[in-house]
Amino acid sequence: MTSRPLRFAFSHISRRLWAGGYNYQRNLFAALDRFLPGELTPVIFAGTGADENELAVLASVPGVEVVRSEAFDGQPGLAAALGLGLDSGAAAAFRSARVDVVVEAARFFGWRLAIPTVAWIPDLQHRSLPQLFPRTARWRREIGFRVQIASGRTIMLSSESAFRDFRACYPRATNRVSVVRFATQPPDAFLNTDPSEVIASYHLPQNYFYLPNQFYRHKNHQLVVDALTILKRRGVDVVVCASGSTEDRREPGYYDLVNSEIKSRGLEANFRHLGVIPLPHVYALLRASTALLNPSRFEGWSTTVEEAKSFGVPMILSDIDVHREQTAGAARYFGVDDPAALADQLMRASQQARGLVVRNVVPHQDDNVRAFAATFAATMRQAAGQDAGEPADVGSRR
Repeated sequence: MTSRPLRFAFSHISRRLWAGGYNYQRNLFAALDRFLPGELTPVIFAGTGADENELAVLASVPGVEVVRSEAFDGQPGLAAALGLGLDSGAAAAFRSARVDVVVEAARFFGWRLAIPTVAWIPDLQHRSLPQLFPRTARWRREIGFRVQIASGRTIMLSSESAFRDFRACYPRATNRVSVVRFATQPPDAFLNTDPSEVIASYHLPQNYFYLPNQFYRHKNHQLVVDALTILKRRGVDVVVCASGSTEDRREPGYYDLVNSEIKSRGLEANFRHLGVIPLPHVYALLRASTALLNPSRFEGWSTTVEEAKSFGVPMILSDIDVHREQTAGAARYFGVDDPAALADQLMRASQQARGLVVRNVVPHQDDNVRAFAATFAATMRQAAGQDAGEPADVGSRR
């Protein structure tokens, strides 16, 4: 135990741009406060234009501090970080806030940063699915990871699948690598909303499948449209309710393409997109859904799957390694390019549904969230030089 809490820096992740990353932060901070109270202090660094409501939710977690700084408006210090070795504006903000460890998430602060730093790499999608990235975006991401590795950062990954990818892509890396599996337990305040009222407000039937993924191409919404087309031909009426942002900076027109397909095939009643909805509504729809649906081609550690697990919600998932790892076989699976297999799974689950069922948090979820908090905290302490031991449960890889 240190004489004061270990203070770690985390840049604010916009829910609008990456809902999974925002939910990760919120759940992480709540888990640390619940299971390791007073041991770590999260310090969120946000730009001057960051969303007030998003920051307020994070700041409402006991112990969380929020710092606004122009140094975090966009990425103004990136050129200096690469060319001169230091994002001086961010470094000054970290020093002023007495930060002990910095977590880099999609941003490099420079190899001359004097504060111990952990590079969080959620996944290596750009290496597995390079065709989904514009050339400049792909190389920016690759260069970013390589300079983090070359700078000796501790690497934090979210799954064994990501660890295997990391070793395959960077076999010569000698960095300390920690696998910290995300787990979630929503605050009680988010579970006070009556699911039946939320379902009625969105004019949904009692039996529906929930797809709360942002509209990125790799999330594979098009496969769902193809599966619903097959079901319509069979005379099977299934409703998929989707929520999440339509914004993808890599491919701004992707949502419009999918939406035009929905309309041209007459599937407006079968594929309902609600947009970005309040988090209590997300959990209400998840808890009462016939099943969570995630057709993604690639995940580092799926937030939506983890949230479904926390309530014992049935899952229909693409058959990718990380989904198998997360669920240990306890789901229905289909190929990422097999709409007929997805149609079959949706039809079977729909036929087996028996009206409205609202689920609560599963009894063992505390253990999962406690392990998440412990492995994250151990990774931070190791990076800060406070603990030479292995992170609890998962361990470090060399």
